[in-house]
Parts: sequence; structure tokens; C-alpha cells
Amino acid sequence: MNEFSEFITEMGDVKPIKQGNKNRPNNTPKINEETLLRRRINAELSSGTNQNPLTTESVTLLSPDDILSYKKDGVQHGVFKNLRLGKYEIHTVLNLHGKSVKEARHELFIFTKDAHKQNLRCILIQHGKGLQSQPHQALLKSYINQWLTQLPMTLAFHSAQPFHGGGSATYLLMKKSDESRLDNKEKHQKRGANF
Repeated sequence: MNEFSEFITEMGDVKPIKQGNKNRPNNTPKINEETLLRRRINAELSSGTNQNPLTTESVTLLSPDDILSYKKDGVQHGVFKNLRLGKYEIHTVLNLHGKSVKEARHELFIFTKDAHKQNLRCILIQHGKGLQSQPHQALLKSYINQWLTQLPMTLAFHSAQPFHGGGSATYLLMKKSDESRLDNKEKHQKRGANF
């Protein structure tokens, strides 16, 4: 009798393991998007590759009820009006409630950079009114107002409608990604060639 035959004899009646969706032990937690974002922020900070242009040196302080509103030159009035009225589909949401200024700065930069790469044009930023923030009310809201103007992909932003959080949230309209602009240009060139 060879070794393999002896092994089979000793093992007796062996049943194969069923393959299914239960490859992960029950006690292993799922990683959510917020955890992944936090890991990415920490990795960028520790690697020294952080190219965050958002400044924290000084900020014009706003009151909790102030409306945030900004549009770059060239943004059509109708486009800005639709943004202001909350008529655009919100592609993603960034929740900054309870974050420090430092945390919010990093999360806003990385989140908008990723959203821009994915060509997510309209995002909702939840920052709160800052009624309880210290040492000044609306501190984070004031920084959001400043930072959004410093992001190169910002076209316009406006405080949200009540059904999206009102003065505690802001709509951000971003430029198309470079890839999307190139695709659009190619489509229009092809369409023009058909005439």
C-alpha cells in the first residue's frame, strides 16, 4: 500500500468544504467608505505627498445663519440658479459634522479630489451651522466658505435648500474631469464629421 492509499484509509469519510459567500469569519468587520477615506488621509499625511492647497491661517468669520454663495466667472446664470434651488442630482455627500478644522480640511480636499476624478459633478457638503463651535460660532462653516473658493475644480457653491439641510449644508458644483472633457470633445468632433 502506498502513502496516498494509507492517507485516504486513515482519513475515512471526508466531506468537502462548501464554497459560498461565507469565506469571511463573522467577526471580521466590513470596511465602510468613511473608514477607507480616513485611512487614505492618514496615508497621504504620513507619506508627505499631501498637496492640499486649503489654508487655515486666517478666515473671515460668518454667523451660523449666513448663506454661502459663490460662482466663478463664466458660470451661466441658469446653471447657478438650478444649483441654488437644489435641482441638480447630488452624486455624493461629505459629512463633516463634529470634525475639527484640521480633519475637515483634509477630508474636504481628498473627497473633492476623488469625486472630481470620478466626474461626480454635484456634491453636498454637510458642515453644520456651528451654533456650539468654539472659540467662535460657525467656525467650520466659515472655513468651508473659504476653502471651496480655493479648490481649482470648484465652479460654484451655494447653501442648500431646507430639504437638503438648509444653512447647515452646501451644494458644490465641480468642473468636469479632464477625461470627461476629452470624451466630450471627441464626441462633438465625431458628430461634426457626420455632416
